[in-house]
Formats: sequence, C-alpha cells, structure tokens
Amino acid sequence: MANRKTHPESVITPELGRALTEISKEIQRQVGLLIDRRGHIRVVMVGDARSVFIPDLSTYRRGHYRLCGLRLVHTHLKAEGLTEDDLTDLALLRLDRIAAIEVTEDGLPGWMHQAHLLPNNEAGTPWEILEPTTVHAAPADFQAAIDALDREFARNRTPRKAGDQRDRAILAHVGEEASSFAEDSLAELRELSRSAGIHVIDSLHQRRGVHPRYVMGKGRLQQTVIRAMQLGAECLVFDLNLSPAQVQALAEFTDLKILDRTQVILDIFAQHAETREGKIQVELAQLRYMLPRLTAKQAASAFSRLTGGIGGRGPGETKLEIDRRRAQDRIAQLEREITKLGERRRLRRGKRTRRNVPIVSIVGYTNAGKSTLLNALTNSHVDARNALFATLNPVSRRLRFPEEREVVVTDTVGFIRNLPKELKEAFRTTLEELYEADLLLHVLDASAPDVEERFETVQRTLRELNVDDKPIIVALNKADRADAELLKGLSDQYHGIPVSALSPETFPELCDALERALWPLESAVASSNNATWRGIG
Repeated sequence: MANRKTHPESVITPELGRALTEISKEIQRQVGLLIDRRGHIRVVMVGDARSVFIPDLSTYRRGHYRLCGLRLVHTHLKAEGLTEDDLTDLALLRLDRIAAIEVTEDGLPGWMHQAHLLPNNEAGTPWEILEPTTVHAAPADFQAAIDALDREFARNRTPRKAGDQRDRAILAHVGEEASSFAEDSLAELRELSRSAGIHVIDSLHQRRGVHPRYVMGKGRLQQTVIRAMQLGAECLVFDLNLSPAQVQALAEFTDLKILDRTQVILDIFAQHAETREGKIQVELAQLRYMLPRLTAKQAASAFSRLTGGIGGRGPGETKLEIDRRRAQDRIAQLEREITKLGERRRLRRGKRTRRNVPIVSIVGYTNAGKSTLLNALTNSHVDARNALFATLNPVSRRLRFPEEREVVVTDTVGFIRNLPKELKEAFRTTLEELYEADLLLHVLDASAPDVEERFETVQRTLRELNVDDKPIIVALNKADRADAELLKGLSDQYHGIPVSALSPETFPELCDALERALWPLESAVASSNNATWRGIG
C-alpha cells in the first residue's frame, strides 16, 4: 500500500479507494492514508473500529498559517459522515483536506465525505463540508482547489510590515465575570503585550468557568486555533496564570506558542532590567516560574541519554532531572546574591534613618505616572516612558520644603492585578523600601476607565505586603484628562488630591498635604509658602 501512488488531481483514485475499503472490511478496523500534494503516500495508518491514530506531523508544518501539505483519506466501517474527531484533526493538523470513505457490506467503497478549512470570512465559518460523492464521481480538481485555497489564506492574512519581527498573537480571556470586566482586563493585557513587543491581531472572551485542562472549552479552543491560522497568528496569550498541567495540555493540543499573563509580565521585566540587581531579580523570577513547568515533553528528545552510572551501570540521571537540578542550583545562587544586595540597601536606608530624613514611597498601578510625578517634584530625570513597568528598581530623590526641611522620595515598581507571586518573591528587596517609608503616596490614574478597580488592586497588594497601616495620601494624577464630575467624586471617595504630573502649578495642595502628614506638629505653615518647595535630584 505504501508504495502505491494516487493522481495529484484526485483526492484518491478509485483503485486505491477500493483497496483501502477491502482491507478495512477484512480486518474490521479503520485504515487511513496521509498523501502529499504529489500523490505520494507518506503514512499508512491502521486504527480500531472507531478511529485511526495519526502520528506526529510536526515535520510537515511549514508555518502557523499554512496548510500542512497532506490530506487524510480513511475509512468508516459504519455508514456515517465526518465525525467531530475528523473535523478536530482537520483543524489542529491543518490538513489540506480530510476524506472519509464508507465501507459497504461487500467491502466496496460507498459515499466519500470531505471537508477543508476556510480562510477568514464574515460568517466565521471554520471549515466547509462538501457534498458526499463517490470515489468514481469525485471531480479531478484537487490540486487547483488547494492552490486557490492557499492564495485565499495568504490574501486574508493580516499583512506584516517590512522589518516587523514581532510575534503576532490572539488574546483570550476566560472567566465568569461580567463582560465589562473582561473587556477592561483584555485591554490591560493588550497594553502588556504591546510593552512586551507582541503584535495583537485579535482577542476573544468566553464566559464560562476555567477548564481544568484546556482553560477554555475544547470546541472554542479548536475554533481559536483555526482563527490563528486564518489571521497568521503564532501565539495564543491567556489572560490568566496557567498551571503547569494546562500548559502541557495546550502544548499537546496545538503547536501555537502558548503564553500566559505571568510570562508576558516577566518578558517586560526582562526587557526593562538594566541594573545588575534588576537582571538578577528578573532571572530569579523566570527560573521560579519555569521550574515546575519543566516537563518530560521538553526533555523527551534527550531521554535516551543516560549519565552518571558508576562503571556504566544503572540508568543515571535523565536530561529532565539534570535541568531541574541546575535550575535549583541557579535559584539558590541568585537568592544569595539578592540577600547580599538587600543588606547593602538596608545599610543605605540606615544612613537616611540616622539623619532623621523622612521617606515618602510612591506606590500605584503601573503606568499611572509615578516616575513622571517624581521627576516634576524633584527636578530629576528618571526614565518615565509611556509603558508598563518602565521602573523596576527603586529610585530615590530629595525633595526640599520650606524651613530647610527635606524628604527622600522613592519610586517603586508598579503594581498590577494578579501580580505574579514569583515577582513578589524575587523583588522582595525592592519592596522592602515600603517597610521603611514614613508615608505612602498612592498615585492613581484618574483618567483610567477602571480607576476603582486599580485603586482596590493597589490597596490589596499593600495589605498582602503588610504595609497598609502606614499613612497614605492619594494623588489623583492626570486630572487634566479626567471628567470633572468623576474627578470630584474620586476626591470625595478617596480623599484624593487632583494633580497633573505635567503641570507643576497643580502641586501646592499635594505638597501641603505631605507637610501636614510628615510634620504634624509644625503644620501651621503659611499658605503663601506652599509654592516655595523645590526639588533636588
């Protein structure tokens, strides 16, 4: 059978179709062929009475948005059309076409059922099921049809600009929350992806409980994989933190690159880490995240290599065990280095404490304008980009008030909902600045559509860090962009002070509040002095 060949213009020749059904009838099992576009039979499969088992076809996958170049023709022992498993194989393997030939009572070929994938279309139909025909009456136009289909896929794909090497991704949110929450969360994930250098070409929301294995429903995941091929996406980014079991199940289900919220944030941190301390903290967070996700599949290619047996005896260590041990050793080394860096940071904080210089730590949601506000208050030039997590390591600057009083203002890493625990643990020395602060300045983006959710996220994170008992002043930043009525409501609700980090004339009320909080016994400062503060970088 494997040495035979069918005509390239036919899905299968009548002679080969009859030989297939006769063998299937004789052994009472489904028999299948994988045929390339030249008509050569690449794989012969024998299954059971209900299905055939398709081997690994990764070598045939030329791209995430191309058909794999193989068509599957197999038999059905019962008079049935294409099954759900057939259509799943068509989608996940990106087959040129799938065909099922019914086996009649006398072992001859009956009706042949066919289907092929469709490019992006308004109806959102993933595939087309053709009218049943026989192997004798099937049109000899297969090659022309596949060429036309390839051209349609290429024409409908989202074009890539010259020099654009970014991964193209589809974002997915799965949860039982309201649609408004899902939209806000997807908007934030879109911004995270932009900061990480990912080009988002589509997004979806499925309102259901998270599937313990596939995150979303299996049928919806199947549609998403087809959608990715239609649009030319290489990545599927989930708006939640995936478990190791979910990552492995999704990797087995599709060859798309699977990312979760934590991986995107870690990638942003890795890109923005410039200091030695920042790079160590990011590497530690990445290793802690990857360690439980080192699976047998990742090391399968090296499982046959055995090492360490004395005199060549014994199985020794597998590649997976070696990788895990090396990761654990590296984690231990990085933890020691971070502990040393933390001791140095404590020494520097001790000097400030002995001088009785108050410390104000700026906290807030990422990209709320914390660094911009620090620059404007202290006449500094800290990197302040319109990007998430632009600041990783604490930056301290002096702010001078009247009566020759001064404070140290420290900018810290931004918070975000569902902040990965790996980051909290790796950046513990950075977050220790909050424990030494005399006052927390919570910078809140008043123009954000989910401003209340962001406020609660920061407050929840401060509670988790056990620093919520410190005095807090809320600065409603970007007041010039916020709705006037909403801004007044936020001021009343959070006792916040409206400011604009780009307009120093809005700072006097904020500086007056800082003085009253830091020097309560000397707070009777003339209002005319409110504007005499000046920053020292």
